[in-house]
Amino acid sequence: MFSKDIYSKRRTELIRKVGNGVILLLGNSEAPCNYPSNTYKFRQDSSFLYYTGLNSPDLALIMDAESGKQILFGNDVDIDDIIWMGPQPSIGDFAESCGIEKSEPLSDLEIYVKTVMAQGRRIHFLPPYRNYNKILLNELTSIPVRELNAKASVELIKAVVEMRLVKEECEIAEIEKACEIGYAMHYTIMKMAKVGVKEQTLYGIMEGIAHSQGAMTSFATILSQNGETLHNLSHNQVLTEGRMLVIDAGAENEMNYCSDFTRTLPSSGKFTEQQKDIYRIVSTANNMGQSLSRPGVAYRDVHLNVCRLITQGLINLGIMKGNPDEAVAAGAHALFMPHGLGHNMGLDVHDMENLGEDYVGYDDSYKRSSQFGLSSLRMGKVLSAGNVVTVEPGIYFIPALIDKWRAENINTRFINFEELEKFRGFGGIRLEDDILITHNGCRRLGSKRLPITPEDVEEAMREN
Repeated sequence: MFSKDIYSKRRTELIRKVGNGVILLLGNSEAPCNYPSNTYKFRQDSSFLYYTGLNSPDLALIMDAESGKQILFGNDVDIDDIIWMGPQPSIGDFAESCGIEKSEPLSDLEIYVKTVMAQGRRIHFLPPYRNYNKILLNELTSIPVRELNAKASVELIKAVVEMRLVKEECEIAEIEKACEIGYAMHYTIMKMAKVGVKEQTLYGIMEGIAHSQGAMTSFATILSQNGETLHNLSHNQVLTEGRMLVIDAGAENEMNYCSDFTRTLPSSGKFTEQQKDIYRIVSTANNMGQSLSRPGVAYRDVHLNVCRLITQGLINLGIMKGNPDEAVAAGAHALFMPHGLGHNMGLDVHDMENLGEDYVGYDDSYKRSSQFGLSSLRMGKVLSAGNVVTVEPGIYFIPALIDKWRAENINTRFINFEELEKFRGFGGIRLEDDILITHNGCRRLGSKRLPITPEDVEEAMREN
C-alpha cells in the first residue's frame, strides 16, 4: 500500500467531484475455478484499490458526498477461518490502514443502502463486471441485473476516469517496476527461442517470471507463430524455420500496476528479407508514434499519422497503391492494421476498460469513429502530462480478411491483391512500448528498451 494520506486525499477529491448523494464502491470476492473452495488467484477491483489500497476480498466502501462520512464494510474472520488462513487483520484494522474512521459488518451494508434510497438520495455506483457484484447490487438497489450498467453513475465514472488517467509519481514508480518485470519476461524468451522449442514452454517460462517477481501477468499472454491473429492465446505449436513469433505480454507488480510489451521474433533467430521489409515499417511506425506523443496532441492524430506511414511503406513494397492520405481516409490500411495504436495503462492493462472506453479514451471533443479499424482505437482524445499509454503499431496478413475484401471489392483502388498473394502465409508483426506523457513530450517506461531493430533482435537471439 501507499501511505494512508494518499488514499484519504483521493477519496476526498472523489467526494468533491461527485458532490451529491452516496458513493458505493464494491471490492471483489473470490471467484471459484472448478469448485467453490478452489479459487482463481484473487484480484481486487482496480478502482477499489485506487481509493483504499485494500487487497482483500469481500469489502465495500461507502462515501457520503454531502457529509463526507466514510464507512468500510467487511467481516472479521472467525476461528474456522483462522485455522485455515492464520490470524487476519480485523475490518477495523483495514479501515485504519487507509485512513477510514468507521467500519461496519458487511451484513449492515444492505440496511445502509436501503435507508439512503428510502430518503430519496442517489446511490452512485460503477458498472459491475463480476457476476457476484451484479447480484449484490441487484439485492441492494432492486435494479434488475440487465439494467445495472445502464444505470451506473456517469458522474462517478467521469470523476474516477479523470483522477486515474493522470498518474501520480508514486504510481509511475510502480509501473516502472512492472516494466522491469516485463523486460525480464521478454528478454528471457529472446534468449531461449529457437527452432524446435515448444510455444507452451516459452509461455510457461514467461508466466513463471511474472509470478515470481510480481503478482501475476497483467493479461493472458499472447505468444504464437500465428501472429496474424491479434489476440492468439493458443500455444500448441513448435517453433519452425521461416516463421515469426509474436509475443504480447506484461506483468502486474505486487501493487497491481501493469506493463505491456510486444516484440516479434524470427523463430530461427534470423529474419528473411521479406520479413525485414515489413518489420522495418512497423519499427519506424513505433518510433514515430512515440515522437509525436506529447501534451495537447490528440492520440487519434498520432494514430492516423502512424497509419499514413505504414500505408506509404506498403505502397513502396507494391502491396498498396494510390495516395496514402486518401487510402487512410478510406480505411484501406485497416486491412493490415485493424486495431488502434494504443491504450491507457495503469492498474488495468487496458486502464478502466470496465468503466467504458468511450469515457476513458474519448470525450465531448473526440468521439469514437465507426470506421473499421479506427473504431478499435481505445484512446483518441488529447494527451495530458501524466497519461500512460502504449504505442503498438502492427502489420498483419489475415487470409480470411484479405479474401473477404477481395471478394467484396473493398478498397480495390488502394490494395494490390495480386502482390498481396506473396504474403498470404506471412503472419503478423507487432511492436509495443509503454510511454509516459511528460510536460514537454514523452519518455519510455522502464530502465531499458527491449531490442527493437531487426539487427538488435537477431543479436539478442544469436547464441540461442
